[in-house]
Amino acid sequence: MYLSKKTTYTLHLKPQPSWQGTDNSFGISMFRMKTTFPIIPSADYPDLRRHNNCMAHSLTPAIYGKLRDKVTPNNWSLDQCIQTGVDNPGHPFIKTVGMVAGDEESYEVFADIFDPVIKDRHNGYDPKTMKHPTDLDASKITNGMFDEKYVLSSRVRTGRSIRGLSLPPCCSRSERREVERVTVQALAGLKGDLAGRYYSLGDMTEKEQQQLIDEHFLFDKPVSPLLTSAFMARDWPDARGIWHNNEKTFLIWVNEEDHTRVISMEKGGNMKRVFERFCRGLQQVEKLIQERGWEFMWNERLGYILTCPSNLGTGLRAGVHIRLPNLSKDPRFGKILDNMRLQKRGTGGVDSATTGDTFDISNNDRLGKSEVELVQLLVDGVNYLIDCEKKLERGQDIKVPSPITQFRK
Repeated sequence: MYLSKKTTYTLHLKPQPSWQGTDNSFGISMFRMKTTFPIIPSADYPDLRRHNNCMAHSLTPAIYGKLRDKVTPNNWSLDQCIQTGVDNPGHPFIKTVGMVAGDEESYEVFADIFDPVIKDRHNGYDPKTMKHPTDLDASKITNGMFDEKYVLSSRVRTGRSIRGLSLPPCCSRSERREVERVTVQALAGLKGDLAGRYYSLGDMTEKEQQQLIDEHFLFDKPVSPLLTSAFMARDWPDARGIWHNNEKTFLIWVNEEDHTRVISMEKGGNMKRVFERFCRGLQQVEKLIQERGWEFMWNERLGYILTCPSNLGTGLRAGVHIRLPNLSKDPRFGKILDNMRLQKRGTGGVDSATTGDTFDISNNDRLGKSEVELVQLLVDGVNYLIDCEKKLERGQDIKVPSPITQFRK
């Protein structure tokens, strides 16, 4: 379902009427005339010739012309979906997606562009014909304890969106506040080792905010052009905040890039324990949300619905901070990561370059494999990297593993 959008322009040929103002020098009465006229889609087609993102590679004049005048029931348009990709031709460290959804319906109304972008970003996953699996049984993970000589910390995160409310690029102030209200009320029901409290950004001092950011507990201010061009910095910091348990090992971000970001983390290499807490906490949060009459956005083709198409499916990124002084200098390092479906970032996050011999290593995929499969893939991959590092320490040779299949067709 969609609504029709008609573009009109007001053309001011002359200033105000004479009773509102007169050019006394010439005695000419001044008036304003309003003219509306349609603009053909090709006249609005963005210049993407120098762009390197998934949207720019998939958008064509034909797709743009077909979708340009459609809007979702929340009045979200194609141009709003792609604005971040138009404004940001590329990224120095990763290939970006170049578009966002404004609501759950965006993925249906604008499927002609979202589907090829999803297929590009998710290594061939076809949302028209494939179904996404979900599995939150942490007991299935094997060899999930890393050698802590190399692994400094372990982390698993995902996102969840509340059905019936617009996503952060599109939401009104009242919708954003409703996300906060529903989420905070639900989180108050967590017990035991998951019990904690909520901290509203609006009530924090700048010093308190910065301390949580420096500790990697709190999202940074939305200064990245990828976020600001996607309209996610509006009304900052209204209805944003962080909830965490008393041990600061289970965290929920509220109203950053998604309605919620759910994070389990701790120092050291016990990834299985981190994932177990992640699964248990996530399931309890969903139950508490449902008890209040709400539910998460989900469908069998796309999995959990989030703002950026890169996070569809599981939305899961399992990662470690790991020291690899020898392997990182080996020319085969990048190929090993590629073949094992892993990615590396700087320890400061997606916008940071790698420095020294410490890296943030995580799974590259989100869609087409379950949560258990992706965490096990990360576990197996990190153990392989550690084994390579140990061999290089002893002066032994290493091998590049065969490529891993991303998903089951």
